Amino acid sequence: MKKKTIIIGIETSCDETAVSILRDNGKNRPKILSNVVSSQFEVHKKFGGVVPDLAARAHLDKIDIMTKKALKISKVKLKDIDAVAATAGPGLIVCLSVGLNFAKALSLSLKKPFIAINHLEGHALSPKLNFNIKYPYLLFLISGGHTQYLTVKKLGDYKRLGTTIDDALGEAFDKTAKLLNLGYPGGPIIEELAKKGNENKFILPRPILNRGGSNLSFAGLKTAILRLREFIKTEKDKNDLAASFQKTVLDILYKKTKKAIEQHLELYPKNRTLVVAGGVAANNQIRNTLKKLCKEENFNLYFPDLKLCTDNAAMIAIAGLERFKKRKFDEHSFKANPRWQLDNKAKFLKGAGVKI
Repeated sequence: MKKKTIIIGIETSCDETAVSILRDNGKNRPKILSNVVSSQFEVHKKFGGVVPDLAARAHLDKIDIMTKKALKISKVKLKDIDAVAATAGPGLIVCLSVGLNFAKALSLSLKKPFIAINHLEGHALSPKLNFNIKYPYLLFLISGGHTQYLTVKKLGDYKRLGTTIDDALGEAFDKTAKLLNLGYPGGPIIEELAKKGNENKFILPRPILNRGGSNLSFAGLKTAILRLREFIKTEKDKNDLAASFQKTVLDILYKKTKKAIEQHLELYPKNRTLVVAGGVAANNQIRNTLKKLCKEENFNLYFPDLKLCTDNAAMIAIAGLERFKKRKFDEHSFKANPRWQLDNKAKFLKGAGVKI
């Protein structure tokens, strides 16, 4: 009986130290043998955001421990691993370097292939852990650091249709929560408060809603919250502003996703699949809004399991497995790339003065 391929995935791009061991199951979906994450939530909570140096130190403290834990849970021996995959970008350079260097050393010691993974590709392929999704498909990536629409043509071939020109959506949630002294991370807190608020109480801006194709902007929304902050006196006010903020986000995503669907269909008229991935994809109201849109547009919609929305190593392992099958290996000289794009031909759209 032929041995089934086993991949170890390592993820340290930001504030989670994650290790996963994945086994190929042939034509069926791969099996996650272990998927462990050490969160740094308590380390960064008092700062209201991730402190890179503290994050890197925590990765150094945990990477070996989490690898041993993943091996123990999976009941896999190191010698049985066929390849080592690790996030090489984008992300915080000091954090990326920890996991990348550890993975390279492990690969060399085992004499097994090393595979450098784009963190965004991990998110793009993560639904393949739960569903048999065929290429091509439309991807909506929404996380703390990235907000993009891409057509996934095949493994390693991506066309960006739209992106944020300033803040990522997850960043907008976190910054809004910080402005209102709600805590960190902001997304789950705002979603919870919004349930108790009046979503029509505050009229907030919807930047570039009717221009720029499927490009997005959230900086103006954050500025509006800053100006309103002095008028927020009660818990009810906070609930109302949280609800109004979330409603504004939903309106933006509905219209921009509709535009991205049009752009995708121009490339692949017969393909009607939307995959949504990234930490913000865990927001239930965003999920419901996109479900409504996809029903209207006759699109098949896929989300990863909730536990696979946020940063994890199973998504790095699945990307590693896909590349292993194509024998796409990397040299151990591969360097971390904090600005590694999925679509290398796409223009850099960020900062003041950007024309869209």
